[in-house]
Parts: sequence; structure tokens; C-alpha cells
Amino acid sequence: MQLTGAQIVIECLKEQKVDTVFGYPGGAILNVYDELYKHQNEIRHVLTSHEQGASHAADGYARSTGKVGVCFATSGPGATNLVTGIATAYMDSVPVVAITCNVNVPLLGKDSFQEIDIAGITMPITKHNFIVKDIHKLADTIRRAFKIAQTGRPGPVLVDIPKDITAAKTEYKAKEPEVIAGISQTITEEDLSKAVKMIQKAKKPYIFVGGGAVISGASEELKKFVKMVDAPVCDSLMGKGAFDGEDDLYTGMLGMHGTKASNLGVSECDLLIAVGVRFSDRVLGNAKKFASQADILQFDVDPAEINKNIQTDASVIGDIKEILLRVNERLTQMNHTEWITHIMDYKVKYPLTYPKTGLSGPYVIEDIYKETNGDAIIVTEVGQHQMWAAQYYKYKKPRTLLTSGGLGTMGYGLGAAIGAQIGCPDKQVINIAGDGCFRMNMNEIATAVRQKLPLIEVIINNHVLGMVRQWQDLFYEKRYSATVLDDGVDYVKLAEAMGATGYRATNREEFNKALKKALASDTPVVIDCIINSDDKVWPMVAPGEAISSAFTGDDLKKKQEE
Repeated sequence: MQLTGAQIVIECLKEQKVDTVFGYPGGAILNVYDELYKHQNEIRHVLTSHEQGASHAADGYARSTGKVGVCFATSGPGATNLVTGIATAYMDSVPVVAITCNVNVPLLGKDSFQEIDIAGITMPITKHNFIVKDIHKLADTIRRAFKIAQTGRPGPVLVDIPKDITAAKTEYKAKEPEVIAGISQTITEEDLSKAVKMIQKAKKPYIFVGGGAVISGASEELKKFVKMVDAPVCDSLMGKGAFDGEDDLYTGMLGMHGTKASNLGVSECDLLIAVGVRFSDRVLGNAKKFASQADILQFDVDPAEINKNIQTDASVIGDIKEILLRVNERLTQMNHTEWITHIMDYKVKYPLTYPKTGLSGPYVIEDIYKETNGDAIIVTEVGQHQMWAAQYYKYKKPRTLLTSGGLGTMGYGLGAAIGAQIGCPDKQVINIAGDGCFRMNMNEIATAVRQKLPLIEVIINNHVLGMVRQWQDLFYEKRYSATVLDDGVDYVKLAEAMGATGYRATNREEFNKALKKALASDTPVVIDCIINSDDKVWPMVAPGEAISSAFTGDDLKKKQEE
């Protein structure tokens, strides 16, 4: 069967069971879009307002469904506009395949119109990338891209195809996609035996869960492991929902804005069991003082993460689900009543708190949790609202918090929410944004309207760049350099201008009414929530300090009074 390169691209996507592509057309990719036009009943194309929105939407689709997200862009600026989204997916281990098209092969390297070396640009932020200069290699390259994106630790792969390759013809044979199995050949009996001995010996174990547990679908195995070990559990931002946030043994997030119970507990434990975490600097605080009384046992699929940011005493390399299955088989029921009681006392002594009156970020998050019964997919941008969403919404299941953890990408959330809502049409998707983040990619409201998506955009509007202002307030003697957003943009009118419904909330009652209306709507809704410019995220660990020194606003007041 002789097919053009463009036909091969579409056939390969169908082969991989791709049902949705997010993208933006242009000259170099026209042949592919022309072929896509003929397959509208099989592959849905979502035209975003900007290519960055397409890359974030592919990411959100992947995170919420566990499938590979796919985005298209044309050459030059089309391709470079994907870069931030690709980097976001790379930092958070998200399987995305980005397909770009370039100028004809004879024009490569000649500074042709809209030519860019996108393979060179994205080399450090992809698991792998390709430029296909031979039509005979196109189908197998696309298949390899999907396999690489999903194998082991997932990540983004880019395939760049010159325009003349999309027009050339070659023989095409359909293939069944390869089954992607979890990596288990690296799990050794020696490593398992050592891990089990460490767990059995521990008197004060603590379990720290990260994004790896979400990616591997290890929630059931993790729950059994926690109950067998009888240990308290904390998580990273990326690990939310891997372990039920409503479980009594759950103590909240660890790190810079983690709970005092988790930060103090990890600082006192004698064994820290790290399940699919990479020990980011936001978790560690002062690495030299992190979990200083503990042996550290790390489970991870990526050997590069062992001893990278923190020295471990033992590790097991492989798929988290498979590791936990094998460890659970070897464990007997343990009992750590005294230790757990001690940690639960911390939970009671140091609860998360916020003002009892007035509209605030934490109140908004808790009200969303109550009204959705904790069953929504929550997406966030980056900043204070992101931390409040991590602290005050209890994630019961994996893939229900989508957020840019590693790269910290402002403007991520709205595109990702579009991808999640399309990938999970039966779920309520809510994007929590700050006013600073909303400005970055608010044009994607038009995309949500065009696609008739019932997603809700909640803007925590404090008229400042909140997290940067918080740092300026605490560490820069209140010099608010370039963080005040007092130009009076009306987000309700903006939402309405793009075809969405807009509400403004200045108090709790107004927000609750607006949220109820939004949840009943079958089209996009934007809720502009006005809060105080000086609200802060508590607790907080000062840069360079141990996580055990986490402080709150009340602690600060007491210190100042002394």
C-alpha cells in the first residue's frame, strides 16, 4: 500500500489508538492537516488559541487519562511555541508526542522562511527526538516515539518531519502497537531482601509518596503496603492522590509548604521509605539536615534518581507497582502504635488554618472540595493558589491533581484543563488560577468555549503576583518590585467577550452561589474571586533552612512580639 508521509502520520496515530490531537496548523504541516481533515470521525482535532495551549492540553490529557497526549505544530514559531509545554511534561514525566513539520529537506540549514532546528532546541527537554529525512523511516520512527514516551519513566518525544517528506510516498504496512510493560527486570532479590529487612527493623517508619506511584498506577499496592508497615504517609505535590488524602494515616504534603506534622515527622523518623519521588529541592529544604535521623530506602523506576539529590541507604529499581507487589508478599503485619499516635498528635496540634471570616484562597478550595465531594479533577497554575489547592483539597484518587511541579509553569493550567476535560468528559474539571497566571494563557477560554467544555476557571484574584510578593514581604523588606497588578482588568467581561459565563465573588456567599451555578452549567464558567493582596501560604520553610523549622504567620507574630 503506497501512502504519502502525511497519510502515514495519520495511520500511525490511528494504529496507536490516538483519539484526540491538540494543535495549530501552518504552511509546513499543511499536508498533515489536509489528511487529518479526511479522518475527522476517527481523530478529534482541538484547535487551541496558541501552540503552548496545545502542548499543555496534550499534557493534561495524558496526566488525566494515563494515555499518550499528542500535539501538532508547524515549523518555526509554531514549533518553538511548544517548547515550554514540552519542558513542563519532561520535568513531570508526562508521556507526550509532539509532531512538528519543517521546511523541505534541501532547505534545511539555509535559514529558510520559518525554519528552526526544533530537534536541537528540544534535545535537553525530551526523552528523545527525531528529524525524519527519509520517508522509509517515518512509520517506524513514529512508533518508536510512542514506545519511548511510555516506557519506564515516561516523558515527551518530538518528531520533526520536513514538508517534502509528508508529500513523498512509500510502502506502508500496518502494525499492532507494542505492549508497554512495567520495568521489572531490574528488581533484584538482593535489593528486595535488604529493603524488607530495613522495614522490619524500623521503629519509626515514614512513607513519602511521589509522582512515580501515580504514573505506575500503584494505589492499591501502596494502600496495602501502608497498612502492612503501619506507618504515617506524606506526599510530594506530584504524588497527590496516590494515597487517599482522607485516610487517617495521611499527614499532608512534605517540604517548603508542607504540613508541620509531615515536616516534623520525617525529621524524627528512623526510616524514610521514598516511593517514586525524586527529592526535589522544594521537598528537601536544607539537604544536609533532611531526615537526618533516618535511613533512607528509595523505590524508583529511574536509576538516575538514586543518590542524585540525597544519599540513600538502600534502593529498589523498577516499576513502583511491581516493587510494592513483591515487597508486600515478603512483609508480615507490623505495629507502630506509639509512633503513629505521636504523629497523629502533631496533626491535631498543628492543623492547617486560615481566617474564619472573609473570602480567601483556602476557603475557596475547601468550598470546591465540599461542593464536588472531592470527585473533581483539579488543575492548577503555579503560585499561592497552587499550594492552597495542594493543602486544602483532599485527593482521594490518582490523576485528580494536574499541576506543573518541576518546571513551575505559569499559564499551564487552562490548557491542561481543556485536555483533561476532553480526556475525561464524565468528570468535572476545575482550573485554579491566580490573576497573574490567568493573564498568560487566558486566550484558551475561547478554545474551551469553541469546544463546548463544561470546565470551570476559578481565579484567585489578589491583584498581585502572590507568591513572589510573599517572598518580597518576608525576605526583601516589602520592596514589591514588579509584582503589583493594579491595572483594573475586568475578568468577568473578558470571559463574556470570549463567550463564557463570568461571575465575580467578593465574599463567601457570592462564591458559593457562583460555584453552584458553575457546577450546573454545561459551558465554560469563569469565577473571579477577589481576595486580600497580603494573604500568604502557611506553613513555610525559609530558603536554606531545615524542613523542621517550618513556620506560620502566628509563629512570626510571636517572634516579633518577643
